[in-house]
Amino acid sequence: MDKVKKDINKNEVLCNEIRKKAERIVEQMTPEEMVYQTVNSAPPIERLGIKGYDWWNEGLHGVARAGVATVFPQAIGLAATFDEDMVEQVADAVSTEARAKFNMQQNYSDYGRYKGLTMWAPNINIFRDPRWGRGHETYGEDPYLTSRLGVRYVEGLQGHNEHFLKTAACAKHFVGHSGPEGLRHEFDARISKKDLEDTYMPAFEACVKEARVETVMGAYNRINGEPCCGSKTMLIDVLRKKWGFRGHVVSDCFAIRDFHEHHHVTKTPEESAAMAINNGCDLNCGKMFLYLTSAYEHGLISIERLKEAVTNLYTTKLKLGTVDPADMGKNPYNNIPFSIVDSKEMQKLNLRVSEKTMVLLKNKDNILPLNPEKLTTIGIIGPNANSRAALVGNYEGTASRYYTVTEGIQDYLDKNEMNCRVLTSEGCHLYKESWKTNRISEVNAVCHASDVIILCMGLDSTIEGEQGDAGNDFASGDKLNLNLPGEQQQIVEAAVNSGKPVILLYLSGSALTVGSMEDKLSAIMQCWYPGAQGGRAIANILFGKVSPQGHLPVTFYKTTEELPDFTDYSMENRTYRYMKNEALYPFGYGLTYTRFEYSNMMVSTNNEDMSAQITVLVKNTGKFDCTETVQVYVKAPGMDTPNPQLKAFTKVSLKAGEEKVVKMSLTKSAFSLVDDNGERFMPRGSFQIYAGGSQPDIRSINLMGQKPLEYELEFEMM
Repeated sequence: MDKVKKDINKNEVLCNEIRKKAERIVEQMTPEEMVYQTVNSAPPIERLGIKGYDWWNEGLHGVARAGVATVFPQAIGLAATFDEDMVEQVADAVSTEARAKFNMQQNYSDYGRYKGLTMWAPNINIFRDPRWGRGHETYGEDPYLTSRLGVRYVEGLQGHNEHFLKTAACAKHFVGHSGPEGLRHEFDARISKKDLEDTYMPAFEACVKEARVETVMGAYNRINGEPCCGSKTMLIDVLRKKWGFRGHVVSDCFAIRDFHEHHHVTKTPEESAAMAINNGCDLNCGKMFLYLTSAYEHGLISIERLKEAVTNLYTTKLKLGTVDPADMGKNPYNNIPFSIVDSKEMQKLNLRVSEKTMVLLKNKDNILPLNPEKLTTIGIIGPNANSRAALVGNYEGTASRYYTVTEGIQDYLDKNEMNCRVLTSEGCHLYKESWKTNRISEVNAVCHASDVIILCMGLDSTIEGEQGDAGNDFASGDKLNLNLPGEQQQIVEAAVNSGKPVILLYLSGSALTVGSMEDKLSAIMQCWYPGAQGGRAIANILFGKVSPQGHLPVTFYKTTEELPDFTDYSMENRTYRYMKNEALYPFGYGLTYTRFEYSNMMVSTNNEDMSAQITVLVKNTGKFDCTETVQVYVKAPGMDTPNPQLKAFTKVSLKAGEEKVVKMSLTKSAFSLVDDNGERFMPRGSFQIYAGGSQPDIRSINLMGQKPLEYELEFEMM
């Protein structure tokens, strides 16, 4: 028996022992006590020595909503790194701070919301439409990239201790949830079996099977008629039976009341609570499960199912080491001190991460990096230039120090004793239109006096995000189109018309465009919501201390007019995998300050398991040290099959002039397709394999100035 099988068997034995212990605890509870344990704000059971516990905590890119924490770049920025190791490192840092804060809070008997160890992250929904306001919480539009990063984030949160979870991760929102935000409480996402298996479910399956994620959260919407938080098809048939999920299921917050108030699949709160718990939901974020007492009295639920739900929850608590006093001394995570939170060590990590998220979209005549020794005045203009809100995204904590773009540039110049003045102007409001109060004259003056202009445009989480959180009254957090909001476009035009070189920085969680101004800009960089250290990271890139290395995890379309209706969940003509039009900036695209050349591609195959091993020589032929993202795409045979799809990626750091051989593997799943019944199969014919720094599409080739290497492969079908 190999080591993997031994580890699996050992884990199974341990899980069974923990579950039996949980069963013994639950057996001591009355039905009413059990019911109260199924809501997120679970009260104490003093006679059993059980403390109160609120299950609701957030850790999307840092411990959120509970005071000081390291605020890392938003999830979409983490995705732009294409760096699995780094994503796990971030998650490990988040769980370290979660434990540190939990330990401190427990010492002061503080058991409130956002103070537990059950982190409702990551969000592994597919960012299928650029209008979706919550897309920046995700890892982008590709199911493979989302799967790989989702698995590593879960592993970072949960840790690798043999006996205890560091924190409990949560894969959300299961399944088929990506807007519109304004309809989420009543919307029925109609999704084919093919699209479910091919696009919407792979990341959830990977997190369950590979990472053993402890929690899965249901979505607000229905899927093919069933409310996600009460779907027998998804929560029992797929999640429990098909995938073997052994953790607990939580509803999205207040989603169960939607059953009768908005979806109209039930008539009463009791029926809604019963439908949810009977179909696999164990924990209610909200209060609807308090109606389980009445539902039990009326025979709508069984005591066995109620016990099972609470046992699922207490199994998680035992894994965290928060229930049994005997575990307290054994748990190494109980010793993590509060002093680690947003410490110098964490801030250094945050800066390195932020630097890796930036995606350079345009760099005409290599205007970047800037040489401040040759500049007398830099103009920084835009509503996001000195905005903290533009740094953090949503589900954020509170950093002990923030660096806006303006502050980052000013500090860099001061630290390096550069005799270069910085002029600033807000330019206009982020989204309100009022030419009576804008700063157009100031913009013109700054442009006139500056050698180069840095525009800081885009969005922030006050208008791009979750319904109820984002104050975007006209779209509930979604975008109506890809245009800059308010009067930002006029500010861009004024800067361009000044005749000075203009560098545009987008601070946003999704794709934007400036239309015809695109061709007139000297450089464009997508900065996402770059975290508390964002301004420093941007300055380090602008002045060449480090090279940008990010790649787009989403397609930047030219307009929304080319997209299907927002409510259409079919993948036809969506994302790089199925789109027919040319992108403005394609998925996987990103420039650096150097150039990488690929050669000597070799592919060896194993016909028995239909896998392939790929080697390629990568050389840094430029003058900057940099890390390259090597991407492998596979095009399946057949006219009606998807475009080449990402099936492997890795990072390779190369000094100027250095070369390395990079090895990657493709398993059978990389070559499989999904039929209309949602079944995977191996197509017959020749596969095209591409390896390089981008997709093999024409737009990427033109932008990059080089083609990925190509290899034709055909398996001997057994």
